[in-house]
Amino acid sequence: MNQERLLKIILSPHVSEKATIAAEKNNEYVFQVIENATKPEIKDAIEYLFNTKVKSVHVVNVRPKQKLFKGVEGKRKGWKKAYVTLQADQTLDMMSAQ
Repeated sequence: MNQERLLKIILSPHVSEKATIAAEKNNEYVFQVIENATKPEIKDAIEYLFNTKVKSVHVVNVRPKQKLFKGVEGKRKGWKKAYVTLQADQTLDMMSAQ
C-alpha cells in the first residue's frame, strides 16, 4: 500500500471517557479516520505508524448533530471513528501520538 495514503488515513486519536475505559480494559484505542478509509487500510496504517500488531478493527460512522444557535438551525459534520484492538502484548502511548 502507498505510504502517503497510510499517513493520511489516521487523523487524530479520539480522547474521551469511553475511549479511556476501553483502552484500560480491552487494550482498544479509538482514532478519528478519513471518511473513505477501510478496515484493512486502518489496520495497515496503525501497524505502520506505531509498529504494533493489530488484532481487530471496528468502524463507526458518527452521525451529524442538529444544533440550534440563537434561533438559527445548523448541523455539525459527521465523521468516522475506528476502534482498534491490539494484540495482548502490544500497547500504544497515546500522549506521544497527539
